Amino acid sequence: MKINSLLSLFSPKDVIFFPLLNESAASLLQASAYLEELFKNSDDLEKRKELGRLIKEEEIKGDRVTNQIVKALNETFITPFDREDINKLADEMDDVNDEIFRSSHKVLLYFPKSLPACTIKIAEIIHKGTIEIQGGVNELASIKKTDLRFKQHYREIKRLEEEADGIYEDGIMNLFQKETDPTELIKLKEIIQCLEKTANKINNTGKVLKTIFVKYA
Repeated sequence: MKINSLLSLFSPKDVIFFPLLNESAASLLQASAYLEELFKNSDDLEKRKELGRLIKEEEIKGDRVTNQIVKALNETFITPFDREDINKLADEMDDVNDEIFRSSHKVLLYFPKSLPACTIKIAEIIHKGTIEIQGGVNELASIKKTDLRFKQHYREIKRLEEEADGIYEDGIMNLFQKETDPTELIKLKEIIQCLEKTANKINNTGKVLKTIFVKYA
């Protein structure tokens, strides 16, 4: 084996992982933007269907990028961070994308008569959370202990998750107090729960970013 080829096996493949992680984060951000728009345009059936299709495309794209990251992990000797952390970060972002799709799909599948205000608020929080994920992921390549911006990303993700929990609880209570149609109650309860689960998945991603920061900054 040539010396250059041998050395390449032991060289950090930053050029592989950082762009892939950035691409995954960008897909999350786009999917969450579509989700927010879907809940804000829930009365427009055609718009709702189109946004659902676009979210599905992002979910497929996210799966593809996650598979590329796993493949790169299997083929790379040295990684910029522990391969377990890279794999965990990729998996958590993929889970967020999956939950965004599930939230949109439930709206299309159940066709509720109307959506309560809490669903729009949580969808907005989900979008804000993916903005913070993208910000943190984009800074991984230059992470430092003095980089307060990186800390702010995972701290804001945690704050947003707590805000979503409060909106979720209020939303569920209001739903049971005001909704008289049992079928609609079941539909809306599942949609609200799915949105809240998405916010939780975003928080899980924030925890992985925090772990990486503590280890390597």
